[in-house]
Formats: sequence, C-alpha cells, structure tokens
Amino acid sequence: MEPNFASYSVGLMAIIKTEGLTYTYPVATKPAVEDVSITIEKGEFAVLTGPSGCGKTTLCRCFNGLIPHFYRGDLQGHIRVIDFDVRETPIHKLALHVGLVFQNPENQLFALSVEKDVAFGLENLGMLREEMQKRVNYALETSGISHLRLKAPHELSGGQQQRVAIAGIIAMQPEVMVLDEPTSFLDPLGAEKIFKVIRILNQSLNMTVILVEHRLDLAARYANHVIVMDRGKVILDGEPKEVLSSEKARLVGVGIPKVTRLYQRLEEDGILKASEIPLSSEEMIALLRGVLAGD
Repeated sequence: MEPNFASYSVGLMAIIKTEGLTYTYPVATKPAVEDVSITIEKGEFAVLTGPSGCGKTTLCRCFNGLIPHFYRGDLQGHIRVIDFDVRETPIHKLALHVGLVFQNPENQLFALSVEKDVAFGLENLGMLREEMQKRVNYALETSGISHLRLKAPHELSGGQQQRVAIAGIIAMQPEVMVLDEPTSFLDPLGAEKIFKVIRILNQSLNMTVILVEHRLDLAARYANHVIVMDRGKVILDGEPKEVLSSEKARLVGVGIPKVTRLYQRLEEDGILKASEIPLSSEEMIALLRGVLAGD
C-alpha cells in the first residue's frame, strides 16, 4: 500500500515557514527562541542542530502546535505549517499532518504489542479495520520491524523501540516528520540504521524530515538543508556543505563531521584541494581516489 500524500514538488512549496518567531515560556525571563525566520520546503531532509539549550526542541514544539496550545507562554511572530496557521489550528488537527518522534521512545510506547502501538493513532481516528491493517503492515515493513509485531515494546532494544515509534508515525501518513534527537540513546550502528529508515521515508515517500541531531558525522550525509541555532536564534541556514564548512559553525560548537575537519586541515596545509568539501567517509574516499588517479 502506497501512502496517498498530496503531490507537491520539492522547491515549489514552503511546507513550514516562520517569520520573526519568538517564544518565551511562562515565568521565563528571556525567549527560548527569538526572531526565527526560516523556510523548509516539501520533501527536504533538514537537520536542525546547535549547542544544548539553544532552542531546537522549543522550535520543534512550534511545528506541531504544542506551542502555543499546550505550552502557553508568549508567542510572537508568524508560523505556518503546510497551509495552517499554527496559532489558529488545534493540536489534534496538526497531528494529522505533522508527526513528532521523541528523544526517548519509551515516552511514546505503552501498548502490549508493537502492532497495537503502531495502530493506536489510527484507532483514534476511527479508521476502518481493513485500511488500518494495510497501513500498519506498510509501516512495520518500511521500518524493518515486521518480525517484531507481536513483541511487547518493553522487551525491545533502544533501536528497535525507536523504529516502533517511527512506524507509529508512518502509519498516520503525515506530510512532515519531526525527530527530536532520536539516536541519543543508541550506539553508532543503531543510529545509522535509524537514519537509513528515515532517509527511505524521505526519498521514497517525499516526506519532509526535520531531524534535531548532534551526531552530524552520521546525519550530514543524508541532509540537503542544515539550520544551526545558538542562544535561541538561527545563525546559519543553508546547504550542508556550505554551513558545515563555515568557521562560524565550528566556533559555536556544532559537531562538524570528522571527515570535514580532516579535509579542512589537509586543505590548510596545501595537501588536498577539491571543488566540494566531503561530509562523509564515502565522499572522502572518492576524493582521494580521484587525486591518486590524477583527476
């Protein structure tokens, strides 16, 4: 079963747009996000990064309406998600279009089996059983956890639990998936498996992905848009190679991919020079092969 997403083309629709977005939590003395103006287009794989406490999670809460409908506080500026004004759209309506995967999957899993957890959101919509089963099967298969469908979530590893949480979002078929540091409890191998699942969703379904992540060694290779925040403000916003090669990103403490830092040092020493800075080991290997071959 293929999801029935609306047919937009990348670059033709701003699926999320903020202008001068500023939010202050109740009783806080300063804004958690301040004067944020960004555009994320349909089908993008956007990575949102920056130092701890810079406002990344708060911004994500604005995308799905938790701010201002659950976290009251003071919201100023403008934010539209798909074609909805977040201020005027209730959370339950936004939830049909924006899926949020939490940092800790245990916060999302509570049913007695994986299959029931994935079906939970669809049951709340009152979906017909036949259609629900098709969506659940598709979500489990896409996430690579069909063999776990009858297992209890608490019996699974951290990586498997995260895949269950992602499958629950896939079953809802949102246009946008927001993932708030989904690999923070995983080892590098488990994190890479999660990123590959997310990339499949992004490419095969044209699902817009917003990934809050500090492991840029793994995440950078999948992104086509990187946003860097610091102290509540967006300080860099653009293509990964441009953003992650900037001195400003390094100085603010962004986890620049090790391969990128290695290349920069080799370039500074006059050892290596390329038209594009590598973001992954695969790109670095291809670059070195080209140099050795005399290209």
